[in-house]
Amino acid sequence: MHQVAVDNTSSTIQETENTRLIILISCVATIGGFLFGFDSGVINGTVDGLKQTFHSTAAELGFEVASMLLGCAVGAFSAGRLGDLWGRRTVLLISSLMFLLSALGAGFATNSAFFIAARVLGGFAVGAASVMSPAYIAEVASARYRGRLATVQQIAIISGLFCAFLSNYLLAQSAGGSVGVLWLGQEAWRWMFWMMAIPSVLFLLLLLTIPESPRFLVVKKRKDEALAVLERLYGAAAAHTKFAAIDVSLSKDHHRPRLSDLVNKATGKLRPIVWIGIGLATFQQLVGINVVFYYGAVLWQAVGFSESDALLINVLSGGLSIGACIVTVFLIDRIGRKPLLWIGSTGMAVTLGLVTYAFASASLDAGGKLALSGSMGMLALVAANLYVIFFNMSWGPVMWVMLGEMFPNQIRGSGLAVAGAAQWTANFLITVTFPVLLTGIGLAGAYGLYTLAAIVSIFFVLRYVHETRGKELEQMEG
Repeated sequence: MHQVAVDNTSSTIQETENTRLIILISCVATIGGFLFGFDSGVINGTVDGLKQTFHSTAAELGFEVASMLLGCAVGAFSAGRLGDLWGRRTVLLISSLMFLLSALGAGFATNSAFFIAARVLGGFAVGAASVMSPAYIAEVASARYRGRLATVQQIAIISGLFCAFLSNYLLAQSAGGSVGVLWLGQEAWRWMFWMMAIPSVLFLLLLLTIPESPRFLVVKKRKDEALAVLERLYGAAAAHTKFAAIDVSLSKDHHRPRLSDLVNKATGKLRPIVWIGIGLATFQQLVGINVVFYYGAVLWQAVGFSESDALLINVLSGGLSIGACIVTVFLIDRIGRKPLLWIGSTGMAVTLGLVTYAFASASLDAGGKLALSGSMGMLALVAANLYVIFFNMSWGPVMWVMLGEMFPNQIRGSGLAVAGAAQWTANFLITVTFPVLLTGIGLAGAYGLYTLAAIVSIFFVLRYVHETRGKELEQMEG
């Protein structure tokens, strides 16, 4: 009965849905991803400014740079739960305000403590946007193109990184360095943060024009509002049918979503789907992508680039990443999520293995710095860029797509809360342990561990991940 109802709903929706409106409101939600990327990337160009302004020690500087991550896990977990209480759109509105306050506060900071507080606030916003934007998109889009729209979220994240890198580069060039004075007598590094205020305000204003998620409204028993939104999205003929399909997918007693729903009442253990979500979120970080991002200068300098080239190289890498995500837009609803994941895992395992091999051949020069031969340096550079391409055409976007759609309606917010917190916790642990690994087992050892994680992720995908392509959210099983 349930399957037939869903299939009938799908065919009716295709005939009457307002595709243009769905695409537009999904694009508004992806601005959260853009700010996610911008806020993560802007810090790269400000390190010298922070060091000079706050007179930070190496340890203090490291904490200032990583402070945003402290708020991300809490923001992701809180957003999942608050999204069930207040609504997806409302949480995105709150995150837009946090982005704005963080941008202004970080730029105006006169001491390290104030700066860290502003960056932690930005971390809350990043964590919230990272789970709520894909959740909102999944809950308004049709199954036949939901993957493509959700993948735009990753393009937005990489675009945010790209724009942050480009903005940093242009501002530093104009001022003669990040500590040079620019407009209104303020240093360039402060303007790097203030630039984020522009997309933050745009995000806030555009969010006021989009509707709340209809699935959230059904869960909250706000029938008239839910039907009004469903009619705007899918047409009057399909609205009542879609409402009924969503309603049937909820728990029999129609209680409000809660964290305890993640536990199987019969076994007393976490539902398998929750563990799969945690696995997807964690493996995305265990393959070391943010080490390449945060500590990429180690690689570029090792293959002969000067430190002054780092910002420009980041811009070029960002453009390459966007191209890889665009490929995924065309493939994800055609070949599915699972094939992209295992292809990406295989590609990352091979390319990380090559990077490990190249670094294993390195020696130390007279100054104690890593030195590679010309051929090994080129191998490391090419393999690292291919690794970034494989990541951004697979695990980068697909993990967020699947987290937004794989959980049943009753537990989507709670599932996202746990998986999102796991993702950011893994991000933090991988980021802070890299310097320790670098000192203890060296670059080859560190990249060897990420290679091993990529290999294990192949088997995880093949054994545990189930395809969600073409399924309505009401067909998701927990």
